[in-house]
Amino acid sequence: MARIPAAERRADLVAAAVRVIATHGVDGATTRRIAEEANAPLATLHYCFATKEVLFGAVFEFLAGEYRDVLNRSDVHSDTQSTARGLLRGVLQWYLENPDFGATILELISWGQREGKKAEVVYSAAFATMRTIIESTTTAAGRPVDSNTIDQLIYVVSTLSDGFALNWLVFTDAAAARTQVELTVGVLDAWMAANLGDAATPGPRPAEVAPEPDMRSLVSWVRVE
Repeated sequence: MARIPAAERRADLVAAAVRVIATHGVDGATTRRIAEEANAPLATLHYCFATKEVLFGAVFEFLAGEYRDVLNRSDVHSDTQSTARGLLRGVLQWYLENPDFGATILELISWGQREGKKAEVVYSAAFATMRTIIESTTTAAGRPVDSNTIDQLIYVVSTLSDGFALNWLVFTDAAAARTQVELTVGVLDAWMAANLGDAATPGPRPAEVAPEPDMRSLVSWVRVE
């Protein structure tokens, strides 16, 4: 029987951990259960990962990488509004197609908060990727976007995707979720219209006065019948 390379075995164990955490939660994700899911001896898991905490840290890094890849694939290389819309839509579609990831992220964030700053890994990676993508854009009217507004836009995209993921995890209604994708993107459009200007208006606005941010109501995450 061919020997499986260590890097491949580690990847298998991380993928198995994602599935086990999604199904059984952090508390139910025992090393034995993860090893069985990966069809690997328990001793192999302990050889690859000294502790379960080290394994969970690797899962965090894996999910952060997946999130980063989704964002990069969703970059439409267009104006700020179209780019932000593409990023949000790409993440929402990713959650729809990979429910285990959403469930695992939620479980690990709760665990990570108890373990220190581990939960920041996924968010920090996502924020950095979104900033790199968005700061290279201008609005549909050709105006650059200031750093503070970019931060707000990243926060809005992240908050909307988080809310969608939680709603999808709770209700698992694919038909409703597809409708909610459009609703969620519409909320982003409303924020951008208020804070980035009318995408259909050519050229700069007559008075370059930064609009007051309106963060009072993003969306109420209830099921849409």
